Amino acid sequence: MSKNQLYLVAVDGSEWGSRAADKAVGLAKHTGAEVRLVTVIPWSGFQPMTLDEIAHRPIEKQEEESAAKETVLEPVLKKHADSGVTVLGEFHWGHPVQILRDIAKKEKAAMVFVGRRGRSRIADLVLGSVANSLAHTLGVPIVLVP
Repeated sequence: MSKNQLYLVAVDGSEWGSRAADKAVGLAKHTGAEVRLVTVIPWSGFQPMTLDEIAHRPIEKQEEESAAKETVLEPVLKKHADSGVTVLGEFHWGHPVQILRDIAKKEKAAMVFVGRRGRSRIADLVLGSVANSLAHTLGVPIVLVP
């Protein structure tokens, strides 16, 4: 495999997301691929809101961005800083499945690594799992990490 390959990893602060990053970095050590960690903060402009929520939304968005960087991306980036693999991190706002699918296709990801579960088992049952949705719609090899 060439050095220009990209492994995309969905991270959400859960142990499963961390394990997905571990697997991607471990494989990238052998293939020379770049690893990109992506966290997606669910955000919809169509959610019903009160006037107070509309007034405070930008402040909350900034707080959520800071929290995503500090609690989700930075710990995983630090863990793999000395791995010898190029590991980058980014976050996006939107629907996780759609964002990850769009990035994977746009960047021509060689593989997408996703934890089998996310932060909430209840959300996985009620809303449908990001991993399950990606596995059925992605069109790129996906590694579901237990």
